[in-house]
Amino acid sequence: MAVDHLILTTFFASLFAFLLLYILRQRRSKKIVSKINEPFTVKPGNNDVDIIIVGAGVAGAALAHTLGKEGRRVHVIERDLTEPDRIVGELLQPGGYLKLIELGLEDCVKEIDAQRVLGYALFKDGKHTKLSYPLDQFDSDVAGRSFHNGRFVQRMREKASTLPNVRMEQGTVTSLVEEKGVIKGVQYKTKEGQELKSFAPLTIVCDGCFSNLRRSLCKPKVEVPSNFVGLVLENCELPFPNHGHVVLGDPSPILFYPISSSEVRCLVDIPGSKLPSLASGDMAKHLKTTVAPQVPIEIREAFVLAVEKGNIRTMPNRSMPADPIPTPGALLLGDAFNMRHPLTGGGMTVALSDIVILRDLLNPLVDLTDKESLSKYIESFYTLRKPVASTINTLAGALYKVFLASPDDARSEMRRACFDYLSLGGVCSSGPVALLSGLNPRPMSLVLHFFAVAIFGVGRLLVPLPSVKRLWLGARLISSASGIIYPIIKAEGVRQMFFPRTIPAIYRAPPAHSSPQ
Repeated sequence: MAVDHLILTTFFASLFAFLLLYILRQRRSKKIVSKINEPFTVKPGNNDVDIIIVGAGVAGAALAHTLGKEGRRVHVIERDLTEPDRIVGELLQPGGYLKLIELGLEDCVKEIDAQRVLGYALFKDGKHTKLSYPLDQFDSDVAGRSFHNGRFVQRMREKASTLPNVRMEQGTVTSLVEEKGVIKGVQYKTKEGQELKSFAPLTIVCDGCFSNLRRSLCKPKVEVPSNFVGLVLENCELPFPNHGHVVLGDPSPILFYPISSSEVRCLVDIPGSKLPSLASGDMAKHLKTTVAPQVPIEIREAFVLAVEKGNIRTMPNRSMPADPIPTPGALLLGDAFNMRHPLTGGGMTVALSDIVILRDLLNPLVDLTDKESLSKYIESFYTLRKPVASTINTLAGALYKVFLASPDDARSEMRRACFDYLSLGGVCSSGPVALLSGLNPRPMSLVLHFFAVAIFGVGRLLVPLPSVKRLWLGARLISSASGIIYPIIKAEGVRQMFFPRTIPAIYRAPPAHSSPQ
């Protein structure tokens, strides 16, 4: 009964706090080699291709198969068709797996030694709590999946290339071909060094986080809040099998999750842009002396052995809100378009969700040469993707900031409150985990739970008796929570995130002369 009262009070208090904050802020300010078809040149006007896809990573390969199944003639140009070797893009949340099923690609996680993931375990100051995905209402096959990214990508490339109307070519796209403000195709250099052009009514750019084509299609505001240091632990047992492990370390989180039946990926987050030197041995020293003592005792020896083995890799963690420039004949997708901190493993879920939306939008359009209609559907895509993408983006950014250690009392209290709130169980854990897993990516639910954590933290400060010092710390905690989440929501777009139905583009009906395929 007391928990019900807390939840009800939290709901109204959180809603009031968010609305008040929004009003006040508004006043103040806005990349299988063969089995792939032979390289080919598309001549302008021969109608050999409907869609050009730049990049064949997770997003590009999944999109190629999806649009190929729809009957579209697809030309995929990928810089390197050998198996990728990355330290991220290895965890697919259950929400992303549902999208994989919807796209008919669920068999791509088979035969690659992918591991089922059923939830998370959080560790802080010697305590731990287990958070399970709310999967009761789903088929028993539905769960997260973790794997080697390169194996997953190759499986999708192979599947796409089996379609007779999908052709993959290794080459480097150097520029978009534009004519009178309309993107007509791409200019690219083949594997053999030949300069060619390919033309199609629609070009979809999904060439990853290092995209050199995005600047003409969006306003990129890339931030690098931290770097991941990646290791592979071999032949060790995680404390909680089939779970991702998050250690709320000092100064920032440490992640562990299985990527095969005998390997565990470890990602150590290091805030800022400066990293200890790998060449001088400073990185290994940092990992052994600072990080290792914070690693759960069950896997600490395996961690140290992985450091001593020396296969240490780093990667910058980038975030970039989606800010498209609507351009006839082209659109962006995947990390080329939108990135968030990889802490929550939401990137592939966003990309696969975007592909489902785009597939459904393009389905009624038989004639992609109808630029006016195509442009309207591209506009609608940018709007319709917002609630899901923005929820996952905002959660990633906010949770990373909350999980950072801080000398500030209010931020430290927010971190403790978050751990203890999730440890309560019930809706206090299932709600946030449903958001994290992509099973319930609703913006308002995110905001309510975020401020519920803050109010929970304030409530603890006022028990048993409030004091001026505790009241002030509580006020600072609420202010700190607002300062974390509001800038992220503002960058994502308040109206697009919470009120997408107020944007007329999503009501545009299919052109009268087009019919579903």
